[in-house]
Amino acid sequence: MDEKLKQAIALGREHYEKREYDKADRYLSQVVQGPHRFADIHNMRGVILHDRGELEAARDSFKRAIEINPSYTEAALNLAVTYNDLGQYDLAQEVYGSVVRRDASGHQQQDGFAMGKIANLHAGVAEAYLEVGMLNEAVQEYRAAIRLCPKFADLRVKLAEVYQNMGDHSAARYELAEAVSVRPDYGPARVALGVLLLVSGQRPEAIRVWQEALDRDPTNKSAEMYLRMAKNPSIQTEPPPRR
Repeated sequence: MDEKLKQAIALGREHYEKREYDKADRYLSQVVQGPHRFADIHNMRGVILHDRGELEAARDSFKRAIEINPSYTEAALNLAVTYNDLGQYDLAQEVYGSVVRRDASGHQQQDGFAMGKIANLHAGVAEAYLEVGMLNEAVQEYRAAIRLCPKFADLRVKLAEVYQNMGDHSAARYELAEAVSVRPDYGPARVALGVLLLVSGQRPEAIRVWQEALDRDPTNKSAEMYLRMAKNPSIQTEPPPRR
């Protein structure tokens, strides 16, 4: 491998990691035109092309990556997602199924990775819906992600925030309680649960939750700040009475 090619690969990967896709592709496209077989380069180009909306070209790049390395899980999942975006659902399911069945000895590890990958894709779609104010659609995407990875506490916290914005405090409280249950050391879940309890007029319960957060992580500045506020008798935190 000559120095020019090495430099193109290094610069392409560097820009790719920074999500500077246009700059990355100027270098990566040079690499794939040569005789060298770099599965990860084809996968990165596929991601860039998918981001541009060039789905068919992205599909071909992911397929090329898999031809070079048939065990390339990330490329296979990216291909499945691209097939799905192209409306080729049978092919998407076929590729996804091949990932989770590929190697019986590594099945659990691959299955967990695949589930996490798909769950994060759902979460990304949910965030896109939130940006345009489509809260119900965002809820459905977060719920799909949580069904795949019920122990992803951060997704439950995000879903709880959406429920709060919709005025459904009961659903929000359930998600936050579940987040605390599956990840007891995940501080943001306890902090958010305390806030919800406080604004619902349950100051003692909020204080208890924030104290638990601090007991588990004494460096949790948010819990410390809220706890100090809630314990200050001069600060009125209960909601105003209904008329």
